[in-house]
Amino acid sequence: MEDPLFVPSMTWVRSFLARAQEVAPLRSLVATQVAQWGLLEVSDIAQLCVSELVANVITHVGEATPATLTLTLSGTRLRIAVQDPDARALPTLVHAQGDDEGGRGMALVSALASRWGVDLPGSGKVTWCELAVSSIGLGNAPSSAGCRARVARVLTAYNDESLLVGAKQSRLEMAATEVTAVHVISDLLHWLRAHGHDADDILDRAQTCFEAEAGAVGHPW
Repeated sequence: MEDPLFVPSMTWVRSFLARAQEVAPLRSLVATQVAQWGLLEVSDIAQLCVSELVANVITHVGEATPATLTLTLSGTRLRIAVQDPDARALPTLVHAQGDDEGGRGMALVSALASRWGVDLPGSGKVTWCELAVSSIGLGNAPSSAGCRARVARVLTAYNDESLLVGAKQSRLEMAATEVTAVHVISDLLHWLRAHGHDADDILDRAQTCFEAEAGAVGHPW
């Protein structure tokens, strides 16, 4: 029997070349991803940790080293991990002096994160840190306000600027929003199918989930 309290983990992965010009785009991608997971409270810290972990690869392994950034959200922990091919250059805490230009990277990560470490998976190394986050409550029915807010962000991203949470819409605006919603759902199904998922099965599960949540919280949206 499936544990009703089990919170599945979610993972985001990006391969990159460890170069200074890649840091800003990686920070932007991380900001977008943690926002999608509803973790705005740790966005700045997560971006800073990513900067330091990538800088550590550039400095101690080499410019343009192939690397992989992985974000994993599990329960109340967000793990940020950077994998590179060099198992010899292990990061260490360095107590930098006031005039030192470097040496503060991992000390900063250690201060910001709940914990950090290095894994040696057999091919290279993985340097990681974990941030404490609010419970994402995947096992709980979402609130009406929370659902509407998330939908508003998605539809606004699809250039439906008429949609504001709690705002009344004209009949024409409502029709336009419905068209946008159809495109959002269609795009999601295309994306899922392209990544090897059964889009029809997920659509059925989404309908079942919607009906169960609507009945549980007792609101018509």
